[in-house]
Amino acid sequence: MNQKYDFTDLESKWSRYWQEKKIAQVTEDPSQPKYYCLVMFPYPSGSNLHMGHVRNYTIGDVIVRYKMMQGYNVLTPMGWDAFGLPAENASIKSGIHPNEYTRENIKLMGEQLRTLDLSYDWDRELATCDEEYYRWTQWLFLKFYQAGLAYKKKSPVNWCQTCQTVLANEQVVEGACWRCKEPVGKKDLDQWYLKITRYAQRLLDDLKKLDKWPERVKTMQENWIGRSEGVEFKLRIEGTDKELAVFTTRIDTVFGITYMSIAPEHPLLEELMPGRPEAAKVRAFAERVKLESEIERVSTEKPKEGVDTGLRVINPVNGEKVPLYAADYVLMQYGTGAIMAVPGHDQRDFEFARTHGLPIKVVIKPEDRDLNPESMIEAYVGNGVQVNSGQFDGLPNQEAMRTMAGWMEKEKMGRPVVNFRLRDWLISRQRYWGCPIPMIYCEKCGMVPVPEQELPVKLPLDLEYQPSGMLETAQDFAHTVCPQCSGPARRETDTMDTFIDSSWYYLRYVSPRDKNQAFAPGATGYWMPVDQYIGGIEHAILHLLYSRFFTKFLHDQGLLDFDEPFKALFTQGMVLKDGQVMSKSKGNTVAADDMISRFGIDTTRGVILFAAPPERELEWSDQGVEGIQRFIKRIWTFYYHWQDEMRKAPEEITGDLSKTGRSIRRKLHQTIRRVTEDLDNNFKFNTAIAAMMELHNELAGLSEETTAGRSGHRALVREVGESFAKLCAPFFPHLAEELWEQLGHAPSIFTQTWPEYDSSIAAEEMLTIIIQVNGKVRSRIQVAPGTSQEELRQNALNDERVKAEGQGREAKKVIVVPDKLVNVVF
Repeated sequence: MNQKYDFTDLESKWSRYWQEKKIAQVTEDPSQPKYYCLVMFPYPSGSNLHMGHVRNYTIGDVIVRYKMMQGYNVLTPMGWDAFGLPAENASIKSGIHPNEYTRENIKLMGEQLRTLDLSYDWDRELATCDEEYYRWTQWLFLKFYQAGLAYKKKSPVNWCQTCQTVLANEQVVEGACWRCKEPVGKKDLDQWYLKITRYAQRLLDDLKKLDKWPERVKTMQENWIGRSEGVEFKLRIEGTDKELAVFTTRIDTVFGITYMSIAPEHPLLEELMPGRPEAAKVRAFAERVKLESEIERVSTEKPKEGVDTGLRVINPVNGEKVPLYAADYVLMQYGTGAIMAVPGHDQRDFEFARTHGLPIKVVIKPEDRDLNPESMIEAYVGNGVQVNSGQFDGLPNQEAMRTMAGWMEKEKMGRPVVNFRLRDWLISRQRYWGCPIPMIYCEKCGMVPVPEQELPVKLPLDLEYQPSGMLETAQDFAHTVCPQCSGPARRETDTMDTFIDSSWYYLRYVSPRDKNQAFAPGATGYWMPVDQYIGGIEHAILHLLYSRFFTKFLHDQGLLDFDEPFKALFTQGMVLKDGQVMSKSKGNTVAADDMISRFGIDTTRGVILFAAPPERELEWSDQGVEGIQRFIKRIWTFYYHWQDEMRKAPEEITGDLSKTGRSIRRKLHQTIRRVTEDLDNNFKFNTAIAAMMELHNELAGLSEETTAGRSGHRALVREVGESFAKLCAPFFPHLAEELWEQLGHAPSIFTQTWPEYDSSIAAEEMLTIIIQVNGKVRSRIQVAPGTSQEELRQNALNDERVKAEGQGREAKKVIVVPDKLVNVVF
């Protein structure tokens, strides 16, 4: 063992060893408990890895190595989310074909990831743009189609003019495209959808199963699914046989309707407005509103606009006729496309009514006062008592909700309904670089699915790239033969949303080379579900919700025996530099390869793990490097000094230890307990490393004098050396392997058992209890650990300094915090 720590040779040595021995390569082994740890696979962007990437992947690697030492058969694969818009956008800028661009980036990022010596089973590597992968993506689409959950319809969709493609609702962020950040508009197109709404209630209910998911993520999904209970009823449009359906969660305000609002693009308006005096005005308003994003239309910051259609609708509960307004804040794709307007009890309706001179009617009043509609400056939205509500006057409004709903159902005016904010998943994309949709259109047979034996429908790679219409104009691809009648037919030229690819990749990893099925039942039965999933909070709705949907569908098809894909979820915080998220576009990245070449992999890992709790944002500082580097060198020096003693010492401690020896052994077992608990409980890597630093400081008490002639102390040195090396292993794996070998053991340390602590050894011999009087420290006493609260109370009251402070007064209160302090209040 060299006296000087040289990470270059040491890390190269163990990197080669791990690669040659393939220590991360695993197969199903029923004799071993399994642990499937998965970090969300990256998009191969071509950017150099920076410390933000390192943090994400290192978090997973620490857990993987820890679980290995706990005796688990650990699966941790890696692959590439390779289809999608970024490759196409890069192609537009660079002129490189998306396939070439993607393959080069996979090669580049794969090499960079390998330099981090992460414990991935690279034999399971996959890319979603590989034919052997997207063949099964197409197979899954056909399963949805056969089950009636994949369908095509014409509808107004979110259209990104910059990217020239459709976006799902979840991909529109504050009115802008999630990729290019440009404003999103509307366009009428024939589109493919997956009926995720059929699973809305289960997706909501089963959130309670996910007790190891962050509450924040579950709340985001709950809000996106958006379950609401209410009443659906219809209002007849005067002078026609048409009815307008509405849904409300506030049926207690139904007697307060003074106007109705309808989406400007509602089909009923297109049917009823022609020939009416207001038709041109309504049509012009609808055309203008269609250019606005959904976010703009419903924004609370923007004044609400609308025009009177001239139509009148009849309230079924009281026969009143009220005007129908086309309003920009009503969206056709949400609810029924029409809403009842009660300005007395809804602030948005109140503001609209004041702007347009519409009446306001009070139907709920506070118990202690009346409300005057003429003098109201805002809507009354609280609870109260029904007024101006017919036979329901005098009822508390919460009770009236139930009573009115029952009455309307009995009178066949309406019915109780559960609605969801969640909408079916639009999966069509008018782009080239994606998974082809396996459908064929025949003039004779209609829409025909591609037979499973003919999959995959291959994406042609020999086309000259162009931003749009690429597959439509590719004659060899677009023109085909109908599988049913053998007549001429055309292929579907839309491709699938890239989130389809990532909604099932965790299943493919368990049997990635299987040519006969998407995932082998034996492998899924052993490995799934994923025990620990790691990724960013930005995937809370899109990817995580879609993956849950896929898993539940496959469970219902009898293909899986579980219905949730990820047992535990961890969302890591971003890495910041100069107050901004580290990214290539901002020019504030710290390159991983530069850090590794200057300081080594273990130091780089230590910096990122120690700087902040992993779930929080981390502000990068170069100063943190020096502290971790110094700590690693001190560990090395300690082992260099004691290596001979550690090798020769007996394995078991016999005889009594000195006070110093007992203190060091106690600290060792306390540290084992602390690190174990920190790894088990929400990945507290920073406090685990801090505990190891504290232990190392304590080891300064070891000296040749304390070990001379004492076999127990010599064995203690060995116990310290072996246990500390194991504690280092998940965090500083190269260092730990070298230390283990220098202690005379055969590698790998990751085949060794994680150290266990002895509670009796870890217990303090005596504890110092702080004694306070009225919150101020006045004394300290020594007691045995676990001393009862009553005994601590009496000891405090009998303390001479406490008596002096009390001056004969009786204590008003005595607050005891076991094993820590007593506060006597006079």
